[in-house]
Amino acid sequence: MGDSNWNLATYYLNAKIRDSAFIYFNKAHKAFIKNNNKKEAGKILYGMAKIKGFYRDYTGSEILLIEAIKIFKELNNYESLKNSYNYLGLLQLDINEHDRALKYFQKSIENYNKTNKKYYPAFFNNIGNAYYNGGQYKKAIESYNKDLNNNNINITQYATLLDNRANCKLDLGDTTEIKKDFFRSLKIRDSLKIMPGVLMSYLRLAKYYTFLKDTTTAINYSKKANDLAKELKNGRDYLASLQQLADLQPKNSKKYLDRYIQFNDSLISEERRAQNKFTRIEFETDEHIEQNKLLSQQRIWIFSGSLAVLLISTLLYFLRVQKVQNEKLQLEAEQQKANEEVYVLTLQQQAKLEEERVNERNRISAELHDGILGKLFGTRVSLGFLGMQMQPDTQEQHQTFLDELQNIEKEIRDVSHRLSENFDDATVNFTTIIEQLLKDKSVIGNFKPTFTFDATIAWKSIDEVTKANVYRIIQEALQNIIKHAQAKNVTLDFGLKNQNLLITITDDGVGFDSKKGKKGIGIKNIKARVDKLSGSANFFSKIDQGTTLTIKIPYIPKNAA
Repeated sequence: MGDSNWNLATYYLNAKIRDSAFIYFNKAHKAFIKNNNKKEAGKILYGMAKIKGFYRDYTGSEILLIEAIKIFKELNNYESLKNSYNYLGLLQLDINEHDRALKYFQKSIENYNKTNKKYYPAFFNNIGNAYYNGGQYKKAIESYNKDLNNNNINITQYATLLDNRANCKLDLGDTTEIKKDFFRSLKIRDSLKIMPGVLMSYLRLAKYYTFLKDTTTAINYSKKANDLAKELKNGRDYLASLQQLADLQPKNSKKYLDRYIQFNDSLISEERRAQNKFTRIEFETDEHIEQNKLLSQQRIWIFSGSLAVLLISTLLYFLRVQKVQNEKLQLEAEQQKANEEVYVLTLQQQAKLEEERVNERNRISAELHDGILGKLFGTRVSLGFLGMQMQPDTQEQHQTFLDELQNIEKEIRDVSHRLSENFDDATVNFTTIIEQLLKDKSVIGNFKPTFTFDATIAWKSIDEVTKANVYRIIQEALQNIIKHAQAKNVTLDFGLKNQNLLITITDDGVGFDSKKGKKGIGIKNIKARVDKLSGSANFFSKIDQGTTLTIKIPYIPKNAA
């Protein structure tokens, strides 16, 4: 009975009729449990978990997987343990639990190593995805390379790894050979008719050409992705293509965003219907319904007890989550403090190096002026007296040499003055470091930088923590411009007004509707740092008219505090 139901479940699953597949999986599971066939019962639980995961019922899927893992551990079924932990990791990636995903992927590898299998399942691709989703791009690339350097991976895995590595490099701003990797991956997938892979390649190529500011080509690939996603009925990537098209075509963005919202709502409704149906399938057997009719009072007690347990469990869960959250916040605070200390040390070191450079220029200038120039002058004077003793026919040539020496003295004096110009003292300004930051970012973002500042700002008397935060704020703002603005010109200005330090950053990029607000991580980070300095940050922007960020921070030099 269990085998026949399993076969029916497999048939419906291959036909993508997942609700029917779940019904027969559930029947097969009950049959295998009744016959004490734990091995097959565990495999059925794994299949049911994957169906729930498809409909984003993450909690339900995880519960089934954990139940299956208990069975597989008891049976030492390492192959099934490998698959179960791997799918647990994939579920964690979907809910952005990157650390837990890495833990489960590692357990999957440990169980794979116990199977003595010769095939290679490319574990490090999933590990790389976990690092990528967590923003650790360099670690992600290292993981992808581990699989790419393994000769046992198949051609399909190879195409996926090439695509993932190129995408990760793109997010780092490293475009070295990524175009070749993107198209090589697409060619492999297209030749093998791996259409979900082709769809992903289209999305990645649209992202790549967006980065290159080749909007026409980017739109072309986004539309290809949109059409293929509809054909494959791939909801996730269909939504991704709509988001890309909305970003690439501001004039038509409302149309695409409306489609996005409408489709996303229908997708969520479908998932909820499926989740509710699965719950009924699991719990509403004929026997259970009959018991509810005959033992209504017992049902009330069971319900009350379950509710009490649920409330207690929810409370315990909330307390646990709160504890974990508090620990996480504490760690983040410690990490932020450590990062600030590192930035302070970095700024101090940069200032020290600049100061040493200035001192060395002044020393060379002084040496030229006071040492070498003095010796030349003395030599010229001595030669002048010597010329009086020469014959008239050689005195003219002698005078020519003296004039040349005097010209050399003048050239050395000019070099000395230029070296010491604007470096009368060894004071190095914080603006030097900021100017270098702006220049470095302009190379990455391909924009023209302009930097102006009020020379009366006493940076040397402002504490290092404030300067470190100002540095990080400007760094974050410039990074946002590089990622989103597509600007050609960026202006940074430092000013003083009413005992406030004013920082103004202006770009001529694509802009956004500031009335609707923008809640990206970069903007949140900027406002958090400004709040820490008891300041304020305001964004002024319009579509296609650029953006101006104005930051006001209390100006309190150390000697005035």
